[in-house]
Amino acid sequence: MAESQRFQLGTIGALTLSVVSSVSIVICNKALISTLGFTFATTLTSWHLLVTFCGLHVARWMRFFEHKPFDPKSLIGFGILNGSSIGLLNLSLGFNSVGFYQMTKLAIIPCTVLLETLFYRKRFSRNIQLALTVLLFGVGIATVTDLQLNLLGSVLSMFAIVTTCIAQIMTNTIQKKFKVSSTQLLYQSCPYQSITLFIVGPFLDGLLTNQNVFAFNYTPYVLAFIVLSCLISVSVNFSTFLVIGKTSPVTYQVLGHLKTCLVLAFGYVLLRDPFSWRNILGIVIAMLGMILYSYCCTIESQHKSIEAASLLSQVKECETDALINVEKGTGNLPDSVVAKAPGWISSKDQHV
Repeated sequence: MAESQRFQLGTIGALTLSVVSSVSIVICNKALISTLGFTFATTLTSWHLLVTFCGLHVARWMRFFEHKPFDPKSLIGFGILNGSSIGLLNLSLGFNSVGFYQMTKLAIIPCTVLLETLFYRKRFSRNIQLALTVLLFGVGIATVTDLQLNLLGSVLSMFAIVTTCIAQIMTNTIQKKFKVSSTQLLYQSCPYQSITLFIVGPFLDGLLTNQNVFAFNYTPYVLAFIVLSCLISVSVNFSTFLVIGKTSPVTYQVLGHLKTCLVLAFGYVLLRDPFSWRNILGIVIAMLGMILYSYCCTIESQHKSIEAASLLSQVKECETDALINVEKGTGNLPDSVVAKAPGWISSKDQHV
């Protein structure tokens, strides 16, 4: 199987794992929070990361992946930033209306596009921009209801957007810069993320719920759902790093809105949540935007592959012509070709 085909299959597998695991954990957490009254989201996330680290440590012990240390400063900064972004998103939800929180999540995509354009010189075609606009419009119709604004909530949302965008861009950048896999990066950053959230989690949850997470009544049902949520989170965290590493932060955010639409649909079908024609219209428009985005990305990827193959063939033709000319005695061999053929210049020739 060709390298490009293996990459495409790996990407499809990562996207599928991300969707399935994320929708599953949302349904599990909804039962845990709404039905059983366990509303300590930030502390629960710190437990998710701790269980993920333990699971990856066992996988490393069983030699499923190789530990590859890299720059500690980048790792610590990345872990703290990731943990902070999760805490700020939870705070944003606590101090804003649900509609404004959904607008905050929608703003992550244009903010990511802006940051990548300004600092990484990344170009987004008009077709991609159009697809993202359709997607955001559809998700906005389906999810945004009330827009109650307040100063503190707006400031928290702004920090949540910026930290989330930077953290997701760093996830992609670090994997490429230090040549580490998503598993290696997740394994090394999990402790810092978990510690950050474990320190601030009880305080934030107490501020938002007026309850003490350590004084909660942990019945067998609550413990069972917490364990299930933590186990599912291993797949969620792993697939998040995998998707961002294989695609891009923008694609991951598009996938996140697909999960939102699926959660809305599952909530209506399985849990009989209130649903309206506005929700249906928004989901349909969002799906069209996602299909358009996927199509544009596929077309652009094919064009890049064709251009790369054409450039490679031109380089090979140039080198072949140069070799033929040298053999005929009608030309000089370029330095780049000489460097790739050290066998022609042996130590004996140098001594002679």
